[in-house]
Amino acid sequence: MNPAGSGDYPASSASIEGQASGQGRVYQAARDQLITEHHHHYSQPSSDNPWPGPDSVRVALAERAPKILRNRSSLRAALTAAIGEGHGIHVVHGMGGCGKTSLAFWAFHEALEQGRIALWVSASDRVTLRAGMLAVAADRGADPGEVAAAQLGQRAAADLVWHYLDRSLQPWLLVIDNADEPAVLDEGGWLRASAAGTVLVTSRRSSATLWRGASLHQLDVLPLDDAAQVLCDLAPDAGSLQDAKTVARRLGCLPLALNLAGTYLAHQLLESWTMSDYHDRLQEEDAADLIDQGAQVQDSRHLISRTWQISLENLSTQGLPEAATLLRLLSCWASDPLPLTVFASNAINTVDLESLEPPLHARQLEPALRGLLDHSLATMHQRSDGTRCVQVHGLLLEGVYSSIPVEHRPGHVSVATNLLRAVAPAQDTTSVDAEQLRLITPHVTALLHHVDEATVSPAVELSVQVAQCIHEMGDYAAAIALTTLSGDTSQRLQGATHPDTLTARHQQGDSLRRVGRLADAEQLLRRVHEKRTEVLGGEHPDTLRTAALVSLPLYLLGRHDESLTWLGGAIDGQRRVLGEDHVDTLKSRALSLEFLAETGHTDAFVREGPDTVATCERALGPEHPVTVIAYSNYALGLLHTAAPEEAETAARRAVEARIRLHGVDHPLVYSAKLVLSWALMLGGQHDEAVAMMREAVAGRERLLGPEHPLTTKARILLAERLAAADQHEEARQLLHENLPAAEGIYGLNDPDLVRIRRLRSG
Repeated sequence: MNPAGSGDYPASSASIEGQASGQGRVYQAARDQLITEHHHHYSQPSSDNPWPGPDSVRVALAERAPKILRNRSSLRAALTAAIGEGHGIHVVHGMGGCGKTSLAFWAFHEALEQGRIALWVSASDRVTLRAGMLAVAADRGADPGEVAAAQLGQRAAADLVWHYLDRSLQPWLLVIDNADEPAVLDEGGWLRASAAGTVLVTSRRSSATLWRGASLHQLDVLPLDDAAQVLCDLAPDAGSLQDAKTVARRLGCLPLALNLAGTYLAHQLLESWTMSDYHDRLQEEDAADLIDQGAQVQDSRHLISRTWQISLENLSTQGLPEAATLLRLLSCWASDPLPLTVFASNAINTVDLESLEPPLHARQLEPALRGLLDHSLATMHQRSDGTRCVQVHGLLLEGVYSSIPVEHRPGHVSVATNLLRAVAPAQDTTSVDAEQLRLITPHVTALLHHVDEATVSPAVELSVQVAQCIHEMGDYAAAIALTTLSGDTSQRLQGATHPDTLTARHQQGDSLRRVGRLADAEQLLRRVHEKRTEVLGGEHPDTLRTAALVSLPLYLLGRHDESLTWLGGAIDGQRRVLGEDHVDTLKSRALSLEFLAETGHTDAFVREGPDTVATCERALGPEHPVTVIAYSNYALGLLHTAAPEEAETAARRAVEARIRLHGVDHPLVYSAKLVLSWALMLGGQHDEAVAMMREAVAGRERLLGPEHPLTTKARILLAERLAAADQHEEARQLLHENLPAAEGIYGLNDPDLVRIRRLRSG
């Protein structure tokens, strides 16, 4: 059998003396599984012995000795010192399954090593605690008559116990395990400090008033390396350390889950799974059911599917059934830290919490959350920026969500979606709280794994909104991951031509372009345009928006005429349908400025450029993202059509606008600096041009990657700046290393490459 309520260590084959019969309580668990909770080491009641007591308090109730206790070194050092000092109360608290009993088992034997008497009592309920503590009194010298009088209520039982503990000539350690309801200790006065020995309590409760004056020690999950080693200790032949890390990460490094998984892998008879096989099955099956197959004792504290239900039942008994509803709501999100702003009044006012089953009243949110924290079902973190977050273990969330009746799940998912929507940045905002966006993104992702036909549309709409903001902040890979999942989810539940699906694919294509997957972006956007034309019509604003976007990868692939055809058609349609001052029309016009200037349509650029910039400023304002695009592309066009001084002035304005909009470290800021370096080169300011271009190359390499097409183009342009500054050797080396790749990406007729080849041949 595994250690009660824990799993830090592999099970040993060695038995422990004193294992006795168990009187069990039967619970009805989720999925109609019968669970029996055993209280070991206690004899059966009889007419001769109506007060059953433990067969021994000199044996730890953890049934198997730990072979190795991984990690916990600092806490073990603290407990070693406490045992040596021989006084004080120490409380080890943490969530179910985090290894509290394993640590207590280790401390028990550490006390024996130090020559102390070690005593073990379970506080899982009042009867068990009382019987165990009276057995401690008998062990410490109380005669049978005194114990019988205490059993019959003729004298104070706790006073009797502590009378003999305080007068013990030999120092002791008293372990009070599973004190998850401190009231059990408090009501009888069972927990006291003594100069004669040390008390070690294990509990899921973190903030009980009874712990005042005690030294508190929080126990959490294991670090990944130690968690993986636990699996290797248990099942050394099941896979490599790297395989074990993969499984440990999936199990959230929870000691109980690690112990159950390792035990299962080590004791298979009919099959022989590797750790990789086990990980795959965790992805395909009910994780809790699979993990619990490693249990050799079917009681609540040994089972992932039931261990946390003990805490929820205690909360309900305390008059906080809303805590279970809050935990169900949290289970719709991810195990990552969740900012508490999702429960702020502006968010709560957008949802109907009382529609949940059972109802969650807004005024009960605070006590429900405090209850989850106090029972170690959740933890609180405060980040360096002051943001407070709540976090729940992933396996607990999975188990809670699977326990929600199917008919009630859409209601929880809907409320969870609306709460996130209330704190998500709007798509057209010019100021995004980057930390808030980063914190809510994994929870938006988690929602997509829980939606059904009734809840998918709002969740996909929210996820695309968040993905666009991530895209605008420059994290294009994350935007691709979120839009891909959004599109796949919408397509599975709503079809490939549903507007939600096409919106997600449109954004996915834009982000693919940004990471340099130009061919993929073009093909995807063409399909989106085709489907939107079929479903919405060719003149629908969404169809025209996709047509404009198709032009961008085409241009970057060197297919300039085709690109201008797509973009020109989009602009004409947007002018007809939306008007000259609409943001979509102005964005397409701003994009066209770069294309016109670089492909030799200088007359059109001179005609359109100033008017486009002025209209953007008037209709949208100088700080709007589309106006900033106009600034940047107009500055680039001036390099082909105006004096260097005018181009430099426009380029500096573009850099400043980009920094105001995106911050100093953003891919588009480095694009603007690339343009400014060109203007500086044309104006003869070669040293400043080279320095600016080196900064642009370094920024693109760091943010986009060294192999990104725009990074390759930047190195080519740096060679041009170096050659102009008479630094020919480095320029030749850069061209030698990058020109073939650039020609393969952009084609031989790309204007930049044509100009640079001409410069090299000259």
